Amino acid sequence: MNVPTTMRAWQVEEITEAGTLVQREIAVPQPTADQYLVRVEAAGIAFGDTLIVRGKYQVKPPLPFTPGSEVVGTIVAGEGGPLAVGTRIASSSRQGGFAGYAVVPRTEAVALPADLAGGAGLALRSNYPTSLYALREVARLKPGETVLVHAAAGGVGSAAVALAKWMGARVLATAGGPTKLAAAKAIGADEVLDYRDPSWVDAVKKLAPQGVDAVYDPVGGEVGVQSMRCLGFGARYLVIGFASGALTQLPANRLLLHNATAHGVLWGEVRKRNMALATQLTRDAYDAHAAGRLALLPGQGYLFADAPRALAALEGRDSIGKLWIDLST
Repeated sequence: MNVPTTMRAWQVEEITEAGTLVQREIAVPQPTADQYLVRVEAAGIAFGDTLIVRGKYQVKPPLPFTPGSEVVGTIVAGEGGPLAVGTRIASSSRQGGFAGYAVVPRTEAVALPADLAGGAGLALRSNYPTSLYALREVARLKPGETVLVHAAAGGVGSAAVALAKWMGARVLATAGGPTKLAAAKAIGADEVLDYRDPSWVDAVKKLAPQGVDAVYDPVGGEVGVQSMRCLGFGARYLVIGFASGALTQLPANRLLLHNATAHGVLWGEVRKRNMALATQLTRDAYDAHAAGRLALLPGQGYLFADAPRALAALEGRDSIGKLWIDLST
């Protein structure tokens, strides 16, 4: 395929508290022997992206760098791999996605059907395997159990709601405001609660008098602390992230009283350490959606020029479903 020598890209040239991005024309990267070069159609926006642009992520790329850890696009170079040039794929890009072209590891690329929308392809490649790993592999969620899902209208939260329902669980979902509560309900939540209402814990206790069996928490902070009051005997508290800006300071006495456990879930490490499991979970998510068994929120795409606004929307928790940057035009 004809590939240009330069491309548009958003870059971080200095670390600032605001996470400043600048648009530049830079050289198209060259794939190594274990990579594909992909013409980017859509670049996913993840919570980690809001941290890495501000120097607050555990990975700190050398400056300047192009952020963006998830892409959907078409392979344009990298012959010799299991996927042919011209194949449409979704992949982790390990940074570099907010650009016209990105290199991706061959082991991370998953072929996509032509009729699957870019936003859906991104969600099923990242949010859904993350949540499936958390619920199925870590929490061992069983049919009939009750799970409390926080940020249930967000990317990973909405995936957790849909997956928990697919697995036969009862879902209590929290979100902020009527629009997000409606989205959580639409994707399958049995009951929805506004976490901004100080009485949300009491409401959970009324709905689950014996306590919940699992808590899926991408929010952290005080929401995580208060979740400890909702635990049932043998409950599993899943630490997914800290969208609130603060990690949960776990009250160990609550875990002790309920014979409960707390588990950290870091999908990126799973992919590094157990690629076979990561591949299977990803395929399970795509297959379940293709078979009509998994709900998916529409999400929202942003124009390339609006990438900073998209990051701000995610960081400010002003979003529903998966967010992505649309580079298809």
